[in-house]
Amino acid sequence: MFAKRFMSAVVLLAFAVVALVGGGTFLLMVSVVTALAGTYEFLKVDHMNNTVPGYMCYVSVIGFYLLLFWQRTSVLEMWLVLVILLLLSIYVLGYPKYHIHNMGICLFSVLYVGVLISYVYQTRALPGGNWLVWLILISASGSDTFAYLTGMLMGKHHFSELSPKKTIEGCVGGVIGAALLALVYSFVIPKEILAASSHVNIHVLFACLGAAGSVVSQIGDLAASAVKRNFGIKDYSNLIPGHGGILDRFDSILFVAPVVYYVSLWLIKG
Repeated sequence: MFAKRFMSAVVLLAFAVVALVGGGTFLLMVSVVTALAGTYEFLKVDHMNNTVPGYMCYVSVIGFYLLLFWQRTSVLEMWLVLVILLLLSIYVLGYPKYHIHNMGICLFSVLYVGVLISYVYQTRALPGGNWLVWLILISASGSDTFAYLTGMLMGKHHFSELSPKKTIEGCVGGVIGAALLALVYSFVIPKEILAASSHVNIHVLFACLGAAGSVVSQIGDLAASAVKRNFGIKDYSNLIPGHGGILDRFDSILFVAPVVYYVSLWLIKG
């Protein structure tokens, strides 16, 4: 099991590096496929993956990424309203086939998976995004790694019933570890891409961003676990050997990516 999990992690990391370095249309396509797979997994927990509302969710996710590709961000609010109206129309026309909580799951799948994961692509598309996007991996993966190591070596106090293996010591270790990694990265990133560097101490800011990213990363991990507990499943799928599904592997990134994007946007604009 460990060998399978390790090999999957290596392949995923290598593919992620290629996608993030390449950026552009390739990263957008990778994001679309990842978002669709994650949306499918989330819909499946409520058996909505192969239904009319489910198909509408897939189309909605594709539509969202097309708007990003065409840089039509001004109409994204209209897109969201349209998604809500279409889902409720299907609910009414198909009544009583679907329950209102089914529509909630459908809408949430589009927002939680489709929209949140797009912030990886959106961060990479920013000026200097080829540097800033790595803060997402530093915060999420760095937090996971340090939390695991600290918990294994020092963990004594249980943190949450959502995850039996999580300890308070591990959580704190994850925050400190991500903060230190982000601090180190702040000495590497070119300062000329950060317009706000004259107003704030970038090293302190990056350390704080790494710590905050770790916190939301761990919340994202627990949020995904909570959904699985509610629906009585162990993994969202078996797509990734040794890791489960897309949502099992990217649950932390879903939370971290928007945080890094908006902080990066502020840094660039000053």
